[in-house]
Amino acid sequence: MKYVSTRGQAQPVSSAEAIKLGIAPDGGLFVPEEEVRLKCDELAAMRGMNYQERAVMVLTKFLTDFLEKEIKEYVDAAYSPERFDHPHVAPVARLDNSTYILELWHGPTCAFKDMALQLLPHLLTASTRKTGEKAHIAVLVATSGDTGKAALEGFKDVPGTSIIVFYPAQGVSQVQERQMVTQEGSNVHVVAVEGNFDDAQNGVKAMFQNQGLETAMAVRGIKFSSANSINWGRLVPQVVYYISAYLDLVSADVIEEGMPVNFVVPTGNFGNILAAFYSKQMGLPINKLICAANANNVLTDFINSGVYDRNRSFKKTISPSMDILISSNLERLLYEITEHNDQKVRDWMDSLRERGRYEVDSWVLERIQNSFWSDFATDEETKATIRDTYNTYGYLLDTHTAVGKKVYDRYVRVTGDTTPTVIASTASPFKFAGSVAEAVFGMEIAAEHDEFGLSRLLSEKCNLSIPKGLQGLETRPIRHYRKVLPEEMANVVLDILSG
Repeated sequence: MKYVSTRGQAQPVSSAEAIKLGIAPDGGLFVPEEEVRLKCDELAAMRGMNYQERAVMVLTKFLTDFLEKEIKEYVDAAYSPERFDHPHVAPVARLDNSTYILELWHGPTCAFKDMALQLLPHLLTASTRKTGEKAHIAVLVATSGDTGKAALEGFKDVPGTSIIVFYPAQGVSQVQERQMVTQEGSNVHVVAVEGNFDDAQNGVKAMFQNQGLETAMAVRGIKFSSANSINWGRLVPQVVYYISAYLDLVSADVIEEGMPVNFVVPTGNFGNILAAFYSKQMGLPINKLICAANANNVLTDFINSGVYDRNRSFKKTISPSMDILISSNLERLLYEITEHNDQKVRDWMDSLRERGRYEVDSWVLERIQNSFWSDFATDEETKATIRDTYNTYGYLLDTHTAVGKKVYDRYVRVTGDTTPTVIASTASPFKFAGSVAEAVFGMEIAAEHDEFGLSRLLSEKCNLSIPKGLQGLETRPIRHYRKVLPEEMANVVLDILSG
């Protein structure tokens, strides 16, 4: 299996080379050259497997220059009981007879990013060996909140690597920021950016295209890679949990094998829902992929109109990991939907860069709408959904999963579709305790505590344990203090890696 760039102006590479590079030399994103399919007997065989075994079976189809025993070794290390607090790794919880919650936050940092970022360091270090790379790998990350901590935890003290995480100052929750700035590790660096996530993400992308910086790094024996979902090694592990969730519903006799399901995915950068699209492309029986956005509803507007326009005001919401106006992984979807028409993709991406917008052809929009449906939720709707879901089901949602639940409720009202549906739950409610507690207990009670005090209140009142990764967070010493303007990001990378 070779990997090609969505922009068509880079040579095909192996999966190891794609993972090592992170982003293609022409600025595009790597995708499989050929479609990967699951045979019916393979899907049936996976029913009796645990999560780790399912992961090995799926990943070996995409990462063909890795031996199966290598992938098994990495998977077993990534999804071990020491790292994930649930034996099923990504369990499916029942809300009612047709609605289920896929819990993706049982890893060490309590967010869905752990599902990929516990595995990526193994894949990346193996990829450097396989490609004969001798350089030190510097991993650059832009985060809207959760990717940063998950990447830091995954790459902490991994030999031959450094990791630098950029996050938007005042653009993440108190818990998210504290998780990052207290991170231990001899090779980890955390930098706040005076701007929003798009500023941080654009700065990281620009560094991959900065020839002067690349030369300066080469002199020091350093090469860049990425742990964002622009890296195929970050995205492909996410395909596994959609297939696994479907098989769990079959095993629980909720559906018969071959019956379709819907997946609802709260998303900002489009990576998580794109992984669901790839599982559908593999043959998983998916009826509709429901893209749930917050007030930064650029994706909803695109899916409903075919016009992607980031020329709008950026809104800070209570679901900060989705506060994004440039959804990088949408480029991969456009490449797949147009049957690998890299010229069209280049034209659209050029238009996005130069004018901040593009519009796809009507036939492209029709194909997108065949698979996707989208709407968005306001902060008030999100808080009401948290409250109503807890009062009705005794189930506590975080502020991102609640966006998904609200959008799904609207989808059912609009379409009347009663297909069994799985909502991807992307974070523990304790990661956003302030907003969750305000939704459940009211603003007056929430105002009496900081976010850490509200975590303890949620734990006591809702009879839930604070996840291990978040316990005692407020007492951990701060280790990272850097703060820069967006235009200073390249300089700070040079400074850190020259030290």
